[in-house]
Amino acid sequence: MIKVYKSSLVGNMARRKTRALEPRNDKAISLHLATSRQKKGISLEQIAELTKISIRFLRAIEDEEFEKLPGGIFSTSYLRQYAAAVEVEEARLLAHYDRLMNPPVAVETPAATPERSLIDRWLRLAPHAPRP
Repeated sequence: MIKVYKSSLVGNMARRKTRALEPRNDKAISLHLATSRQKKGISLEQIAELTKISIRFLRAIEDEEFEKLPGGIFSTSYLRQYAAAVEVEEARLLAHYDRLMNPPVAVETPAATPERSLIDRWLRLAPHAPRP
Protein backbone atom coordinates (compact mmCIF):
# COMPACT_ATOMS: atom_id res chain seq x y z
CA MET A 1 0.00 0.00 0.00
CA ILE A 2 1.32 3.44 -0.95
CA LYS A 3 0.55 6.60 0.99
CA VAL A 4 -0.09 9.89 -0.77
CA TYR A 5 0.27 13.18 1.05
CA LYS A 6 -1.73 16.23 0.18
CA SER A 7 -1.25 19.40 2.14
CA SER A 8 -3.80 22.15 2.44
CA LEU A 9 -3.14 25.46 4.12
CA VAL A 10 -5.47 26.48 6.90
CA GLY A 11 -4.56 29.92 8.17
CA ASN A 12 -0.81 29.82 8.76
CA MET A 13 -0.82 26.14 9.61
CA ALA A 14 -0.33 23.37 7.08
CA ARG A 15 -2.22 20.15 7.64
CA ARG A 16 -1.46 16.92 5.87
CA LYS A 17 -4.15 14.58 4.69
CA THR A 18 -3.16 11.03 3.92
CA ARG A 19 -4.98 8.41 1.96
CA ALA A 20 -3.89 4.98 0.93
CA LEU A 21 -3.74 4.09 -2.74
CA GLU A 22 -4.07 0.57 -3.94
CA PRO A 23 -1.96 -0.22 -7.00
CA ARG A 24 -4.23 -0.51 -10.01
CA ASN A 25 -3.94 -0.84 -13.74
CA ASP A 26 -5.57 2.18 -15.40
CA LYS A 27 -5.26 0.59 -18.82
CA ALA A 28 -7.78 -2.04 -17.67
CA ILE A 29 -10.42 0.70 -17.34
CA SER A 30 -11.39 1.50 -20.90
CA LEU A 31 -14.14 3.67 -22.32
CA HIS A 32 -14.50 1.57 -25.51
CA LEU A 33 -14.71 4.65 -27.69
CA ALA A 34 -14.37 2.84 -31.01
CA THR A 35 -17.25 0.47 -30.27
CA SER A 36 -19.55 3.29 -29.16
CA ARG A 37 -18.70 5.19 -32.36
CA GLN A 38 -19.33 2.13 -34.51
CA LYS A 39 -22.68 1.45 -32.81
CA LYS A 40 -23.79 4.94 -33.85
CA GLY A 41 -22.70 4.28 -37.43
CA ILE A 42 -20.12 7.06 -37.58
CA SER A 43 -16.83 6.54 -39.42
CA LEU A 44 -13.48 8.05 -38.49
CA GLU A 45 -13.46 9.88 -41.83
CA GLN A 46 -16.77 11.58 -40.97
CA ILE A 47 -15.39 12.73 -37.60
CA ALA A 48 -12.17 13.91 -39.25
CA GLU A 49 -14.17 15.93 -41.80
CA LEU A 50 -16.44 17.39 -39.13
CA THR A 51 -13.76 18.24 -36.55
CA LYS A 52 -10.73 18.81 -38.81
CA ILE A 53 -8.72 16.46 -36.59
CA SER A 54 -6.19 14.14 -38.24
CA ILE A 55 -7.27 10.49 -38.47
CA ARG A 56 -4.07 9.38 -36.69
CA PHE A 57 -5.02 11.56 -33.70
CA LEU A 58 -8.56 10.17 -33.76
CA ARG A 59 -7.15 6.63 -33.73
CA ALA A 60 -4.88 7.59 -30.82
CA ILE A 61 -7.94 8.85 -28.92
CA GLU A 62 -9.89 5.66 -29.58
CA ASP A 63 -6.94 3.45 -28.63
CA GLU A 64 -6.41 5.61 -25.52
CA GLU A 65 -2.82 6.31 -26.54
CA PHE A 66 -3.04 9.90 -25.36
CA GLU A 67 0.74 10.34 -25.36
CA LYS A 68 0.51 10.44 -29.19
CA LEU A 69 -1.64 13.59 -29.09
CA PRO A 70 0.10 16.95 -29.58
CA GLY A 71 -0.28 17.92 -25.91
CA GLY A 72 -1.41 20.94 -23.97
CA ILE A 73 -4.65 22.63 -24.89
CA PHE A 74 -4.77 20.76 -28.21
CA SER A 75 -5.29 17.39 -26.52
CA THR A 76 -8.21 18.54 -24.42
CA SER A 77 -9.70 20.37 -27.38
CA TYR A 78 -9.45 17.22 -29.53
CA LEU A 79 -11.06 15.16 -26.79
CA ARG A 80 -13.93 17.66 -26.43
CA GLN A 81 -14.54 17.72 -30.18
CA TYR A 82 -14.43 13.92 -30.38
CA ALA A 83 -16.88 13.60 -27.48
CA ALA A 84 -19.30 16.02 -29.15
CA ALA A 85 -19.05 14.25 -32.53
CA VAL A 86 -19.62 10.76 -31.09
CA GLU A 87 -22.03 11.97 -28.37
CA VAL A 88 -19.94 10.55 -25.54
CA GLU A 89 -19.99 12.19 -22.11
CA GLU A 90 -17.27 14.83 -22.32
CA ALA A 91 -16.53 15.03 -18.59
CA ARG A 92 -16.03 11.27 -18.37
CA LEU A 93 -13.62 11.27 -21.32
CA LEU A 94 -11.62 14.21 -19.92
CA ALA A 95 -11.48 12.61 -16.47
CA HIS A 96 -10.21 9.37 -18.01
CA TYR A 97 -7.57 11.31 -19.96
CA ASP A 98 -6.49 13.16 -16.82
CA ARG A 99 -6.29 9.93 -14.80
CA LEU A 100 -4.06 8.27 -17.41
CA MET A 101 -1.84 11.24 -18.19
CA ASN A 102 -1.50 12.62 -14.64
CA PRO A 103 -1.37 9.66 -12.25
CA PRO A 104 -1.30 10.48 -8.54
CA VAL A 105 2.19 10.99 -7.16
CA ALA A 106 3.10 8.26 -4.73
CA VAL A 107 5.27 9.35 -1.83
CA GLU A 108 6.69 6.94 0.69
CA THR A 109 6.13 7.74 4.34
CA PRO A 110 9.17 9.55 5.75
CA ALA A 111 10.90 8.02 8.75
CA ALA A 112 9.93 9.58 12.04
CA THR A 113 12.52 12.00 13.36
CA PRO A 114 13.16 11.95 17.09
CA GLU A 115 12.03 14.94 19.11
CA ARG A 116 14.69 17.45 20.02
CA SER A 117 14.50 19.92 22.83
CA LEU A 118 14.67 23.65 22.28
CA ILE A 119 18.23 23.76 23.62
CA ASP A 120 19.33 20.93 21.30
CA ARG A 121 17.88 22.74 18.32
CA TRP A 122 19.37 26.06 19.40
CA LEU A 123 22.81 24.52 19.89
CA ARG A 124 22.30 22.44 16.71
CA LEU A 125 23.07 19.24 18.52
CA ALA A 126 22.23 15.96 16.86
CA PRO A 127 19.35 14.04 18.44
CA HIS A 128 20.42 11.84 21.34
CA ALA A 129 23.87 13.42 21.40
CA PRO A 130 25.39 13.77 24.85
CA ARG A 131 25.18 17.29 26.18
CA PRO A 132 28.41 19.10 27.12
